[in-house]
Amino acid sequence: MNKLFLIIKREYIAKVRNKSFVVMTFLSPILMVGMGVLIAYLTKINDNEKSIVALLNESDYFSNEFLTTEGTSFIHFNEINLEAAKDSTLKMGYSGLLYIPKESNLEQVVARSFFYSEKSPNTSLISRLELVFRDRLREKRLQNLGVSTKDFSALKVNYAINTATFNGKQNVKGINEIKAVIGGAFGYLIMMFIIIYGGFVMRSVIEEKTSRIIEIIISSVKPFQLMLGKILGTSLAGITQFIIWILLGSLLMLIALFFLDIEFSALQNGAELAASINTAIPTVDQTMQVYAQELLDIPWFTLISFFIIYFLLGYLIYSSIYAAIGAAVDNETDTQQFIFPIILPLMLAIYVGFFSVFSNPHGPIAVGFSIFPLTSPIVMLMRLPSGIGEGGVPLWQLLTSILLLIITFIGIVWLASKIYRVGILMYGKKPTYKEIFNWLKY
Repeated sequence: MNKLFLIIKREYIAKVRNKSFVVMTFLSPILMVGMGVLIAYLTKINDNEKSIVALLNESDYFSNEFLTTEGTSFIHFNEINLEAAKDSTLKMGYSGLLYIPKESNLEQVVARSFFYSEKSPNTSLISRLELVFRDRLREKRLQNLGVSTKDFSALKVNYAINTATFNGKQNVKGINEIKAVIGGAFGYLIMMFIIIYGGFVMRSVIEEKTSRIIEIIISSVKPFQLMLGKILGTSLAGITQFIIWILLGSLLMLIALFFLDIEFSALQNGAELAASINTAIPTVDQTMQVYAQELLDIPWFTLISFFIIYFLLGYLIYSSIYAAIGAAVDNETDTQQFIFPIILPLMLAIYVGFFSVFSNPHGPIAVGFSIFPLTSPIVMLMRLPSGIGEGGVPLWQLLTSILLLIITFIGIVWLASKIYRVGILMYGKKPTYKEIFNWLKY
């Protein structure tokens, strides 16, 4: 046991004293926060760009439908033909020209209207123009059926069905998706940690194997102790780096939000628009309060506690496989044929987890992937924000998932140690899957 602690200490100190490790520990949060601030700033500039649209309206069916808003201005052309309107639009540098011809009926007007632009038009602008034509066409058709303009306005009512659990707790639309994203973020962190630091373990084994230092070490330490020491030492170094990233990244983000005037108002503007359509729908403040309360009701302590459990078990399983691969090959190039089968379950967990948990967090696919050991560290964390027990993840599923992870970890470490024991002293030969399988029999 004392030798194991010495190996862990050696691996940990070797990693944290590495110059590239130190540089990336402090540089990565700066780059990530800087990238986030840059994206937010560019998005703000893009959203603040106002579209100026020239309007040549020859029809009597449209009058006040095209009004200037915060994001779009309309310049009305009168008593000029279409070609002159196109030339004026190009010379003035407007976003485009909306041409509404004079026809005998509205159906023909809508069918022959065009939006001309020099470049591909803004999709949000086109959607708004289409909405105006669609509403006007619908209103006219209803008038032909005897429905007045006032009645048509009364028909335009938004509706969202109220949902609640049997104990009376009201559900909020979209909250499952938000919770899945939160859980998915934790799962994504696990996946990135496994890929990055599992690769560190593999490269460390390859370096010692190719330098023949391993022949000296293996004479006084059991292969299993050496493998486990490398895994634990590297994981402790990774956790140290991970904690620094979180603390430094959070500090930099607070500084960025404090000193930079970055507003994320798109969601609020959309909510205000929806609320203004129908007063029966909850106001923006009420909606935001409900969402805020739902986020506060997420069992954060439980989520973080199980994140640590799944984080450790998931990393130990995959890093054991990485260590076995490192022992089986002579250089990093030869690892490519073995890496993809390892990463595949992680990728599958991310993509299938998002699709299944978003739509139905208690469906058979979500449940199955949250119990299967190679995907459960990611998918189960996507389900956990909904809680444990009633309305959330059943306790038996959670315990079964952890139990299977522990059993899998023991089995994987046992198999990896057999591969490690044989492969660590094999040189000059590129192993195949068949040969590695035969090593398990030794």
